[in-house]
Amino acid sequence: MQKKGELVSYRPDIKVVDCTLRDGGLVNNFEFSEEFVRDLYKTNIKSGIDYMEFGYKASKEIFDVNKFGKWKFCDEEDIRSIVGDNDTDLKISVMADVGRTDFRKDIIDKKDSVIDLVRVATYINTIPAALEMVEYCNKKGYETTINIMAISKSNDSDLDDALELIGHSCVDTIYLVDSYGSLYPEQMRRLASKYLECADKYNKKIGIHAHNNQQLAFANTIETLTMGVSYLDSTVSSLGRGAGNCPTELLLGFLKNPKYDITPVLKFIENHINKLKADGVVWGYDIPYLLTGRLNQHPRDAIQFTADNRTDYSAFYQYLFDKDCG
Repeated sequence: MQKKGELVSYRPDIKVVDCTLRDGGLVNNFEFSEEFVRDLYKTNIKSGIDYMEFGYKASKEIFDVNKFGKWKFCDEEDIRSIVGDNDTDLKISVMADVGRTDFRKDIIDKKDSVIDLVRVATYINTIPAALEMVEYCNKKGYETTINIMAISKSNDSDLDDALELIGHSCVDTIYLVDSYGSLYPEQMRRLASKYLECADKYNKKIGIHAHNNQQLAFANTIETLTMGVSYLDSTVSSLGRGAGNCPTELLLGFLKNPKYDITPVLKFIENHINKLKADGVVWGYDIPYLLTGRLNQHPRDAIQFTADNRTDYSAFYQYLFDKDCG
């Protein structure tokens, strides 16, 4: 597939989606201060960010509200306490996991909500349930995405069938997700081409959500955007589960649309991200995440390895390798 842009050009179809609270919440159980959230909201507005994802619409029947911060659940009143009626160009997003969201109860009519976009996260084997959620949210008046997770573990025929099924749905955007940070730019180009063919056929948009296990989240994001992918996920200072994500400051520095401004993000890092690190919150590229990414494994073992303050990397690698072979 022909590239859609060059380094010195910009495309008006590109949208930057800030996932700092949602993916970053997986690092600290969504325990962000009001000041952190409010300043991030203001930062995104000043920086020209298109969407801000506040967190999950998680089921309070499944998850204990006493063990997580409020952005695990994203109640309407909590979002409004930050954004009011959100009389800005910034759109508000939440994520709803298949099987972990009471969507019929917790996702209200769009006319009564400040939320604009509901992103449905699914594995290939739960796509029928994801489509049910998308149809419900669409009828409620929301923009929608389907984020297919762990595609690095899927075979081509299953992915082709999944994209065909999604293509026939009412979803607006389909996300290419490198859940384990295991994919290389060449692989991402091939996958982006597959997704974009579906997009052209069914009039959809394509997004990218990359993890940084092998320090390729930024590279994979800009590689796919030159192919035609237009919804770009990022987090400030790469804040996110395990190795983190594509850093917002890198992405805004690359994009040529003059509406994007890196300076407010840099100020937010000065005022909040450095304090988060000083308080002991741990994320970002490290050897354990490199190893799970290289072996195309979920980072849960690397997260535990890091939490245990272990440094026996070679033994850990052998453990992962044996697990993979077993």
